[in-house]
Amino acid sequence: MFKKILIANRGEIATRIIRTCREMGILTVALYTAADRDSLHVRLADEVRMLHSPNRYGDADEVLAIAKATGAEAIHPGYGFLAEEADFAERCAAEGIVFIGPPPNVIRTLRNKMDAMEAVKRAGYRVPVYVDLADAGGDEERLRRAAEEIGYPLVVKSARGGRGRGARVVMHADKLIEAARSARREAELIYGDDRLFLEKVIAPSHYLAVQVLADAHGNVVHLGEREGSLLRHNQKLIEESPSPALNDDQRAALWQAAVDIARLFNFQNTGAIEFLVDGAGNFHFTEVKARIQIEHGVSEMISGMDIVREQILIAAGEPLSRTQDQIRLEGWAMQCRINAEDPWNDYLPSPGRLTRFRLPQGPSVRVDTYGYVGCAIPERYDPLLANLLVRGSDRAMCISRLSRALMEFRVVGVQTNIALHKQIIQHPAFVAGKYDTNFMARFRFDVSANTSQEVCRDLVAMTAVTYLLRRRVDAPVVPERVKSGWHRSARRLPS
Repeated sequence: MFKKILIANRGEIATRIIRTCREMGILTVALYTAADRDSLHVRLADEVRMLHSPNRYGDADEVLAIAKATGAEAIHPGYGFLAEEADFAERCAAEGIVFIGPPPNVIRTLRNKMDAMEAVKRAGYRVPVYVDLADAGGDEERLRRAAEEIGYPLVVKSARGGRGRGARVVMHADKLIEAARSARREAELIYGDDRLFLEKVIAPSHYLAVQVLADAHGNVVHLGEREGSLLRHNQKLIEESPSPALNDDQRAALWQAAVDIARLFNFQNTGAIEFLVDGAGNFHFTEVKARIQIEHGVSEMISGMDIVREQILIAAGEPLSRTQDQIRLEGWAMQCRINAEDPWNDYLPSPGRLTRFRLPQGPSVRVDTYGYVGCAIPERYDPLLANLLVRGSDRAMCISRLSRALMEFRVVGVQTNIALHKQIIQHPAFVAGKYDTNFMARFRFDVSANTSQEVCRDLVAMTAVTYLLRRRVDAPVVPERVKSGWHRSARRLPS
């Protein structure tokens, strides 16, 4: 087993990895930038090293140099930056450092979404209708012809995309060119690759991901599916498992398809096989996320497995700790993505310093975060502040527990989207489990929802206290007659 692991990531996922490593008796090396100096992962790690490159966590040269200098035997890339870079995984191997993730050839195969979809299609599974624009460059006429070929609405996607980057939904032809230019710029900036493809929108649909684990000994298991249809800017706000949209037969077929697809690519380590499920219940393979995901905790809550621990064991050459027959998927789990952003101001990022940070607690409640009182929330990274996870014996209990946890969550110093989550989970469609990927397009955040009688009472009390503090009417006052000194003269003895 490894003695020391370098974590090439930041934020809550770095903190999450450090905690598992500590339980396994493995030393950790954390990286940080000037903006991340106050992050919790810097305080928890056994060693820390500052990054000086302008590419920060994505600089393979500096990351490898630090790994060698600190004697790290393995690198865990988390879920971003270097996690899906085949070249980086190969360089790790050349330097004698283990990359905790899929093998380089698997990453390279899955990185091209169109090649992956073609392979799955040949294996007999459905995929969305798409048109490859990889060699089209900026040919706008070809782009228009391709769009007419598959019809609207459609999605302009990056061939290297992930985490919702480089994707734009286009409802009408007059928005196509603008969307393609925007997607191309973002893809080039994020991935260094501006190749695009068009994909026919499947609507209504459900966005499902099956969590899989695979070792080097041919063992592949799944940890059930996650429903991630509540999307905003292509990022999942709330994820739950199991999906309320599937019946038992559909669920079993989806699980089997995910395992078959993982075997098709000789997949190893952990990843998510993602599907779109149409209104008729047919599922369409879209891609394989060849890394740990932000939402992995949902699968951990219902399976009782530590996915990070399994990643480390697999990378060390060990077999999976459980077979499929030994895995019990029990209860219901949900996760809210708590962002440092202002839903009252067009969801603008809200950097700042946390002056109060009270986390919800209680049975089956978990919070993955890098924050604490006094921590600075940087403005240059994703606004994700915490993942709030809960588990219940059934969906109704899970929603009730999540509602209670959101009420307990207190953040002062930055704005968050906690109020948005409260409104979503109270919506009748969500409570009934009757929602799909169109839900957030119809949902409107009620900016006046916090003006209930209880909130108004609290605001009145706060206003009164503030008034008292500013006027200092509670400070001791010396009467004017006392200032004259008559009381001292009255006690003076006659001369």
